[in-house]
Amino acid sequence: METAGRVSIRSRAIGWSLTSWVLFAGSGPLAEAVMVAGWPPAAVTSARIVLAAGLLVPLVAVVRPRALRFRRADLWPLLGYGILGVAGVQLLFFVAVERVPVGVAMVLVNLAPALVALWVQIVRRTRLPGAVWLGIGSAVAGLGLVAQIWQGDRLDMLGVAAGLGSAICSAGYFLLGEHGASKHDSIGLTAAGLAIGAVAVTVFTPPWTLPAGLLTAPTVLGGLHTPVWLVLLVLALAGTVLPYLAGLRALRDLPSASASVLAVVEPLVAAALAWLLLGQSLGPMQIVGVAIMLIGAMLVQLNMSEAARVTENREWQ
Repeated sequence: METAGRVSIRSRAIGWSLTSWVLFAGSGPLAEAVMVAGWPPAAVTSARIVLAAGLLVPLVAVVRPRALRFRRADLWPLLGYGILGVAGVQLLFFVAVERVPVGVAMVLVNLAPALVALWVQIVRRTRLPGAVWLGIGSAVAGLGLVAQIWQGDRLDMLGVAAGLGSAICSAGYFLLGEHGASKHDSIGLTAAGLAIGAVAVTVFTPPWTLPAGLLTAPTVLGGLHTPVWLVLLVLALAGTVLPYLAGLRALRDLPSASASVLAVVEPLVAAALAWLLLGQSLGPMQIVGVAIMLIGAMLVQLNMSEAARVTENREWQ
């Protein structure tokens, strides 16, 4: 059995990871409210990242300036984290959903756990238990049932490529985040990643080119009428800064292969919010898909935990 201390650390890390994905899922209704007011999806992504960086970077610079100090050797991993894990995954996902059904795009981006597992096994030469692969496959298959990917018409290849690109960027988020979280302060790494991501997204969608009236345009959120700028602020803080912070904190103590599978929580929470806020209920086949996803995620967590225990025992022999 694992020691009580290791179990406690892992449990807290799983809690941080789940918190991250719940917050990411909760950002969906916020982003939808902004888009209803006339904002293009790419502009919403650009604005949320730029605002998030604008909120966090100055705060960290004042409160914890040492967290923003990085060595020259950290430059490329840091750039990769900001460009792939912050900007790339979101921009490419929106390109995908504009060209293929949302369900298909969700399945494509959630291939990231398989890519992470392949990297761990091939590049790091760390053998993963067969049950981990079974769990990853089950999670992706369950997501396919929830997303009802068979309802889409002929697929646009550029949209499929964008979805796969988003999955690669998402895998980069986990792998580079795990690397950075083991060496740096999570707050400083998040601030730097958001700053780099903000620069990257403004190259493609400069937020200041949008009509000024869109910021003050009214929208409806949860039955309340509110200006878009206020929703964007909440989206930047609760839907961007906090989930990235929680995700990196989780990656300090949770292997990337394990953390990536917990990302399946995001579409599940999004579906629950759609049911609570919009009255969009799941059908019988989708409920089966939810069960399969949860079983897959549990398989990965239990077997990654066992693999970690075996590794620890070997190190002490």
